[in-house]
Amino acid sequence: MKINQFLILFLILSACTSNKTEVDTIVTNATIYTVNSQFETVEAFAIKDGKFVEVGTTSYIQKKYQAANTIDAKGQTILPGFIDAHCHFYGLGLNQLRVNLVGTTSFDEVMKSVIDFQNEKPTNFIIGRGWDQNDWEDKTYPNKALLDKLYPDTPVALTRIDGHAMLCNQAALDLAKIDKNTVVEGGEILKENGELTGILIDNPMELVEAVFPEPTKQQQIDALLEAHTICTDLGLTTVSDAGLDRQVIQLIDSLQQAGKLDMRVYAMISNRTENLDYYLSKGKIKTDRLNVQSVKVYADGALGSRGAALKQEYSDQHNHFGALVIGTKEYIDLAERISQAGYQMNTHAIGDSANRFVLQTYEKTLKGKSNSRWRVEHAQVITDNDFDYFKNENIIPSIQPTHATSDMYWAEDRLGKDRIKGAYAYKTLLEKSGKVALGTDFPVEHVSPFLTFYAAVSRQDTKQYPEGGFNKEEGLTREETLKGMTIWAAYANFEEQEKGSIEVGKFADFIILDKDIMTVDLKEIPNIKVNQTFINGVAQ
Repeated sequence: MKINQFLILFLILSACTSNKTEVDTIVTNATIYTVNSQFETVEAFAIKDGKFVEVGTTSYIQKKYQAANTIDAKGQTILPGFIDAHCHFYGLGLNQLRVNLVGTTSFDEVMKSVIDFQNEKPTNFIIGRGWDQNDWEDKTYPNKALLDKLYPDTPVALTRIDGHAMLCNQAALDLAKIDKNTVVEGGEILKENGELTGILIDNPMELVEAVFPEPTKQQQIDALLEAHTICTDLGLTTVSDAGLDRQVIQLIDSLQQAGKLDMRVYAMISNRTENLDYYLSKGKIKTDRLNVQSVKVYADGALGSRGAALKQEYSDQHNHFGALVIGTKEYIDLAERISQAGYQMNTHAIGDSANRFVLQTYEKTLKGKSNSRWRVEHAQVITDNDFDYFKNENIIPSIQPTHATSDMYWAEDRLGKDRIKGAYAYKTLLEKSGKVALGTDFPVEHVSPFLTFYAAVSRQDTKQYPEGGFNKEEGLTREETLKGMTIWAAYANFEEQEKGSIEVGKFADFIILDKDIMTVDLKEIPNIKVNQTFINGVAQ
């Protein structure tokens, strides 16, 4: 009799099991922030063929589905994979092959880094990036004298952290055919007593960059794969690369198609004739992992190098206004061409003068159109009533919260007490536009999305400075910040139907954290670790 009872029980359990739907992965017992329209929290979900097929309670998912791969999250926090709305993914990879000057606190430290690098990895052209004279005791620009003495025959080009200024030695200037009579529109070649200092700001940098040694294809591949590892370790599943050339985009596509690069890439094409002629005539390119339908354009330079175009003079440099790095007619004509091609225009605009020009051009070009989603990258300094342009549903602010906490030490010196109120004004931008896309601009800033999140909410650096937060009224809530790093970033990429939230039918891109980012003490957010990152339901 006991045998019969056991057999009956076995048959009942077998019948129940056979009624379950087979999926690839089940995740249970988690705190899952879906970031759906109701911002609901659930416990579990099921994944099939790289997409979410159901979300709900643990008991419901376990009752309905079975899978060979099951993950008991044991209460851990799960979020949609982070989307960095503005970064330089390929540039991050290349930086691993160059002198890293980020965090240097003096020119002497810069020189030590250069010397150490050249001793360890001798090269025929020394390239570095990351110095910031605003972090030094002596905040004046360095000059090339020491570089000329140490490396009279080896070209050296050291780019400032924001990518808008460069220190070159004479060998590099000679190679680029730059002398004291060279004139380049949209930037400056700094001189002292009529002699070159080696400092180039904005457009003149392109002359030196044009003579950089081309990385080999294998170096490019290594750079992309290294960047992938860095990013997925920090919970990024999609990156919006702000400025790529055709050859690199095609390399990314080939690596993705071959299954060697899982990262999803929203590729903004660089504003170069060859890129525009190819892509704007070809039309949009979209795969599950690659999206090409936008153009990255520069309107002005950066505030830190005083290249941002301001309406009034810089507070710390009399009669200096910065400048546009593109002609006004050229920009207006380009906007019309991009619009006619059905592409998105994403313009770097820092100063209030540049922002007004860009916003006015957008409004005029997009009149009568809908769902264009043209982006202002940075939207850093806005004055007067120019915030109101962001009420236009065709315009999206794409902003980087860590810029505020990096620049706050010197930004008021550049802008003065009045203009600083309209700088890094993320809450105001959100209130006007209804959405903000959040990114980092790495490697200008650190890659970590947790620093982005922390800066957006706290308006402080990791030392909790300043007390109370920098212009704290412009901080975002945790919910707004998470949306900006997921669903709103996806929207800015025309991808909100396929990613940015944990919902049925969307890609199973998600991350498991060691702490609950929505409830943990604010100062702990920068230290949150990613336990696992999943793209298409596959652990990275």
